[in-house]
Amino acid sequence: MRRRICREQIFILLFQTEFNDREEYPFLMEQFREKEALTDEEKDYVEKKFDLIMNKLGEIDRVLNEISTDWTTGRMGKVELAILRLGYYEMAFDEDIPESVAINEAVELSKKYGTDESYLFINGVLGKCAADQGRHKEAAPRPGKEKPWAGKKQGTVIVKGSSKKKE
Repeated sequence: MRRRICREQIFILLFQTEFNDREEYPFLMEQFREKEALTDEEKDYVEKKFDLIMNKLGEIDRVLNEISTDWTTGRMGKVELAILRLGYYEMAFDEDIPESVAINEAVELSKKYGTDESYLFINGVLGKCAADQGRHKEAAPRPGKEKPWAGKKQGTVIVKGSSKKKE
């Protein structure tokens, strides 16, 4: 699955919702399904994630309003708002996506669709969300990618041919 492409389609759907009534969302989804060159699996992923975000929209906007100094969701640009909603959802609710990836992907979307300085705003707001919530979701370990150094005492050097350890 091409996650970056799917993420971009979710962003576009979120952006379009700012200009349409809730009753028109099924029509937006129907248009998306007809025109996009995605696999059925990708289309299902986009639709499901879009629905999940829309169901959490009140909570997402509440957090964004609390975090954004001197900015409310009503004052934000529509592009930036859609990116922040997607980025915050991925950080807070999507267990498969590490916070650093969610922030980076949001910044990349803002560089493509936003103004020259949008990425600074996006990075700042999402970075503050991560810091204020005091949790940093890390990537799940990949099978077969063990870290041989994990669990070893830091700062210990074993000199070859000697039984002494140097600190």
